Amino acid sequence: MEKHPDEHDGQPSHRGDAYDTVGSIATNVADGFTMVAVGDLILSRPLTKYQHPGFDDIVNILREADATFGNMETLIFDIRSFKGSPQAEHGGAYHISLPGLGPDLKAMGFNLMSRANNHTLDWGLEGMRETSRILDESGIVHAGAGENLAQAGAARFLETMRGRVALLSFTSTFGPMFRACDPAGEAPGRPGLNPLRLAETIVVPPEILKNLRQLRDVLPGYRPGDDDPARIVVAGATFRAGDKARYSYEPHPGDVADILRNVRRGKQFSDFCIATNHGHEPNWSHEVSQEPPDYEQSFARKLIDAGADAYIGHGPHLLRGIEIYKGRPILYSLGNFFYDDLRTPVGADMFSAYGKDPRNDTDAEVTVDEETKGYPTADGFVGALAQPIFYESIIAVSRFEQNQLAELRLYPIELGYSERFANRGVPRLVTGPQAKAILERLQKLSEPFGTRIAIENDIGLISLQPGCSCR
Repeated sequence: MEKHPDEHDGQPSHRGDAYDTVGSIATNVADGFTMVAVGDLILSRPLTKYQHPGFDDIVNILREADATFGNMETLIFDIRSFKGSPQAEHGGAYHISLPGLGPDLKAMGFNLMSRANNHTLDWGLEGMRETSRILDESGIVHAGAGENLAQAGAARFLETMRGRVALLSFTSTFGPMFRACDPAGEAPGRPGLNPLRLAETIVVPPEILKNLRQLRDVLPGYRPGDDDPARIVVAGATFRAGDKARYSYEPHPGDVADILRNVRRGKQFSDFCIATNHGHEPNWSHEVSQEPPDYEQSFARKLIDAGADAYIGHGPHLLRGIEIYKGRPILYSLGNFFYDDLRTPVGADMFSAYGKDPRNDTDAEVTVDEETKGYPTADGFVGALAQPIFYESIIAVSRFEQNQLAELRLYPIELGYSERFANRGVPRLVTGPQAKAILERLQKLSEPFGTRIAIENDIGLISLQPGCSCR
């Protein structure tokens, strides 16, 4: 891996700039500090009171860490007393879970939750606020949603025995009305989530771009003289020429500046800073890419340069690769951790979207239709989240010694893909051929980032010596 200009013999530089006089970007935790990171939590009920095969082994891993993180991709409230309503714009489904979920997540060992994602406002501001209240009462630190942009973007802090942890949460995938904003003059701020807006460009071969230009020229509203030789816009989509068809993204400069500043601010008041991003890109509706979008590696590295000690990605509902940059983990996607999607009710708009009638069909039948008939997938099957790959993931356990990542252990899990609808979605550790298949897939996905993953006793292992900056 190419050495970063600010990297010297595996140690971060200590330039005499204003930032270093306020708080060093170096990790500052006691030896043995451990962070557990998992992906998306989509579940509708408490689980620790039930006998789920193998789940106790999972809970033991979660409880042993100083900081245990997951992405909260559901809302928590009691529908019987709820004052809000399902929104016309939602994240693809109306995720909802019972109030007992908050204390149950705490009992499992979770103490950090990201909130910025495409489901933050499925049930409006009332759902967002009630979820915040229950997480607060449960003693779980959460970030990414608030009463204005400053609150949604701010770091939130967890006190642990081995150091103070900051969490910043943002998302690149969200509904148009979900984005928080700050006050402007007499106009008040807007509640919502912390956004990372992306400008999408579709890259196509030159001959296809030529055909698209001809199409644009005959559509109503085209004005000659508006041509950009590098790109064209057709029906609201931007195209440019390239060697192969793909999606390309450019992050919004203002959002980037806000997030980098909040990372810097978060690290100045903590010993360990986590930056977490929920993104479904590329082309978020289809969710089939095992490679991160083209902007993400550069942006994740910028976050670490600004002071983040870990970058955690989630959103595409499947595994993506791992990179170690300047001695810090970049986890591009941890897939699903819970997919216990027994949500009810689902909202009238979902019944309509899948051709169902709430007078005749059930909520479960809508959910199954969403999973099995939602989108065309890359391998020819029809289904959004109906394949085994979406039910296989990992638990990532990072251990730090001498303020450096010493070891990253990767526990393969499976979420009961073969179980009946009411019983699937709860993780268990796997061994043997299935563990090997999951970890070998992760090995291949991580190779482009220069990451070597060993497999020992059905566990993935990335070992680094203190002072080593990459692997």
